[in-house]
Amino acid sequence: MTMRKKIQSTKLSLMILAVWIATANPLFAQLDEITYSRDVAPILQERCQTCHRPGQMGPMALQTFEQVRPWAPVIKSKVVDRVMPPWHLDKTVGIQDFENDVSLTNEEIELIASWVDAGAPEGNPEDLPTPMIWPEDASWSMSARYGREPDLVIKSDPWTQSASGQDQWWTPIVETGLTEDRWVTGMEVRPTMEGGRRVTHHAVVYLQQEEEPGDFEAAVDVPGRGSYLTEFAVGKVGDVFRENTGKLMKSGSRIAFDNHYHSVGEEITAQTELGIWFHPKGYVPKYRVYSNALGVQQAMATLDIPPGKVTTHHAYIPLVAQARIENYQPHMHIRGKAMSMEAILPNGQVRMLSYVDHFDFNWHVNYVYTDDSAPVLPAGTVLHLTAWHDNTEENRANPDPTQWVGWGQRSFDEMYHAHVNMTYLTDEDYSQILTGRREAERSK
Repeated sequence: MTMRKKIQSTKLSLMILAVWIATANPLFAQLDEITYSRDVAPILQERCQTCHRPGQMGPMALQTFEQVRPWAPVIKSKVVDRVMPPWHLDKTVGIQDFENDVSLTNEEIELIASWVDAGAPEGNPEDLPTPMIWPEDASWSMSARYGREPDLVIKSDPWTQSASGQDQWWTPIVETGLTEDRWVTGMEVRPTMEGGRRVTHHAVVYLQQEEEPGDFEAAVDVPGRGSYLTEFAVGKVGDVFRENTGKLMKSGSRIAFDNHYHSVGEEITAQTELGIWFHPKGYVPKYRVYSNALGVQQAMATLDIPPGKVTTHHAYIPLVAQARIENYQPHMHIRGKAMSMEAILPNGQVRMLSYVDHFDFNWHVNYVYTDDSAPVLPAGTVLHLTAWHDNTEENRANPDPTQWVGWGQRSFDEMYHAHVNMTYLTDEDYSQILTGRREAERSK
């Protein structure tokens, strides 16, 4: 074969390869066409603008090309490293189907990175998606879901945080005012008053009420506070309970607030509101949802982190009846590194349910399982929490790796537990759910 024919043959092979790549992966076919207006803006709108808009917790707004363009290299770095959007689950193990998954797909990450590498072109502004109409800060995020404002709003007493100084905790107890038992279908917690969101690190809400003998869960799972109900934290909006389930709030019940405040350079008065949406009066759902701070009592008794060490701690929580696990929300402080939740079944089998492999104290993400993925476990199952803490110099958030650290409320102290909602099931429903899932798996 002559040199000229070899060159022609090589060119033909390259053309065929290019056509094949374009056909196999349309993304590569349009690499030179990726623009902000058509390709990137819809992703930012859906995944990022909830936080990255004026008045929210994002450090910059990402609503227009002019706002986004200067941050393009940073955006690429954050999405490629899966730091943003905040979704800290290991995607290689455990359950991966969640109702509130905000993580980017591999294709979306590749698209954003390619757009930045191409110089972050704007494209045609006519290709922009219709701008989102965001609710005002004074509105409740979950009102749109229920079509109404909360049926009951309970407010903590106000607290004034000084311009400087150590973190503070404000723990008032407030009467609910309920004169009859009511079933809750949804809850949302938020800081109020001007600047309240700036100084509120998180606000945990506990329920205090008399329980009937024989209930699955004790009335108090957090000593001195009550039973864990819900919370506000960056990364969590509220709790929505599945069809035919709900939380029970009894007549004469009380709400114990645990508000964690930090100084921001100016004196600010803050308050916390708990918004509650009830089922209709007289309606009793089939199942009562129990909220738990799994592992907290074991952590309080055993947490011990030497200086300069990465430690591993374990908590074991037995299930007294067959149950559906509705969500998984790990909680640690600034030395928190990772946490997993496994199910040790009565037959000895171990199932990894969820593993947060890069915990970030700045984001308290609540991972809500879908109807079809929520773990359904038999009585006698033991939930196993494993918590890793990094008290070394390699942990850039560590304030002092020379300190011995134990359990405590301050961010510089440590803790670990998982906020988990459980629904205990009848034998009939337990069997029906498992049968339905097996049939669905076979039909795939």
